[in-house]
Amino acid sequence: MSDNVMNTWQQRWDAVMARNYGTPPLTLVSGSGCHVRDADGRDYLDLLAGIAVNALGHAHPAVVAAVSEQVARIAHTSNLYVNERAVELAERLVGLLGVPGTRVFLCNDGTTANEAAIKTVLRARPGRRRFVAAVNSFHGRSLGALALTGKEAARAPFAPFGIDVTHVPYGDAAALAAALDDTVAAVVLEPTLGEAGVVPPPDGYLKAAREACDASGALLLIDEIQSGIGRTGAWFAHQREGIVADVVTLAKGLGGGLPIGACLASGEAAEALQKGDHGSTFGGNAVACASALAVIDTIEKDALLDHVATLGETWSAQLARTVPVRGRGLWLALVVADGLAPAIETAARDAGFLVNATGPDAVRLAPPLILTEAEATAFADALPSIVATASDAVSVSAVNADATAGESRP
Repeated sequence: MSDNVMNTWQQRWDAVMARNYGTPPLTLVSGSGCHVRDADGRDYLDLLAGIAVNALGHAHPAVVAAVSEQVARIAHTSNLYVNERAVELAERLVGLLGVPGTRVFLCNDGTTANEAAIKTVLRARPGRRRFVAAVNSFHGRSLGALALTGKEAARAPFAPFGIDVTHVPYGDAAALAAALDDTVAAVVLEPTLGEAGVVPPPDGYLKAAREACDASGALLLIDEIQSGIGRTGAWFAHQREGIVADVVTLAKGLGGGLPIGACLASGEAAEALQKGDHGSTFGGNAVACASALAVIDTIEKDALLDHVATLGETWSAQLARTVPVRGRGLWLALVVADGLAPAIETAARDAGFLVNATGPDAVRLAPPLILTEAEATAFADALPSIVATASDAVSVSAVNADATAGESRP
């Protein structure tokens, strides 16, 4: 396929799509395992997995079979009727969480999971209207989820919000505890900041948050949208801290590429939502639930939690020979010089690898959980050259910028 064809897709995008994303650099048309192909016929090793979504990679036989079988039987029922796959998925999620009595609300994505969680909290803590969340956190783009999100640039154009949120520095247990009083309905935390560049908290932070919530009467809401379903080598990242959250939200990797989200409420929060309080036409869609069940089954059958934990340690050590690395499992960030990350994303793409610059100094890696050691090593081996190419590009850009500035001086 020629460059003209590629350019045509970009032009068609520009002509009709909203401008909120800008124009993506590639048009992806097919994929298999951890590899994808663009409209020009070029192959890439996908180390982003649709932003931690394609847990089993592309066109996994288990997902294809589950989705094909379900769509041939019944695809959608709405929430007016029971569908078998939704019940089965809710049962599995309660079992994986390991908290008896948990209730599940199924929805479409991470944002809608967090919206359901907000309502759950407000029902469970009537009279308390304030939330505490973290600076640089990300919880979604709809107005409730955006209120929780700790990125002022994203929040400011759309404020004020319907809930009052206090943002405290992530990982600072003392600041978190100091922000709590009898007006706080819930503390909302990611086990690791995802969109901020895979930034883990100090050891014991989530335990300290649990204790602070217990002392103040606030609920603890853990956002596992990016971290859950095996991404760190555990079903839920917060389970490593040995804590029980009152509310847990999920999405991304749960559906294996299909849109689905879930809000899991435990303890007294489990009974908070009553008939008429919330709903979703597409939530619990039978096809999406069938895909999610196939993802869970395959992770268990193929022992992918152990694989993720083991490969994550090996890969992190390999990558660290070139740049500092943070994260756990197959959820890592390359920590680079300020301003270098976007150039690394571009250089990696040119070299046949898809990664994501989450900011000027962090490159996110969130590949399919089926990534092989050989595939991981291929990127680690290519990384020195990618970083060198990116550094040269940044240096040339800086020189050109200086030259342009000089020409503009009187």
